[in-house]
Amino acid sequence: MPETPDTIRLLALRDTPLSLDEVYAAVGDSAAGGTAVFVGTVRDHDGGRSVTSLTYSAHPSAERELRRVAEKVAADYPVRALAAVHRVGELAVTDAAVIVAVSCPHRAEAFEACRRLIDDLKHEVPIWKHQVFQDGEEEWVGSC
Repeated sequence: MPETPDTIRLLALRDTPLSLDEVYAAVGDSAAGGTAVFVGTVRDHDGGRSVTSLTYSAHPSAERELRRVAEKVAADYPVRALAAVHRVGELAVTDAAVIVAVSCPHRAEAFEACRRLIDDLKHEVPIWKHQVFQDGEEEWVGSC
């Protein structure tokens, strides 16, 4: 199914807490038989080291790149509705850093499209993670 103007329902970078309910509601569609949702959360460790703080930063082109990624997923799968939101700024352990959701006519398509959406967002949208570890060392990670 080709992308329609209302297929991409919600795309955003936000410095405020993300809402799973908002994202899920955005992809509701009466023709969808499957909805897949992924929530990426801040964990208390990375690579065996304790994380004490984490901040996400985005390049000015990040929203444009997020739209490009979303449009490609919507064109490659029979997407009825799609949504993706990512936090920027300082986050705490257990905070939602990213939420993506896709609804499609069937569950297998929804799972595949949702996986593609989060994977492409992670690899192609210029969002960087700055982590501070308990031992005082810091690390910048390419995206997500």
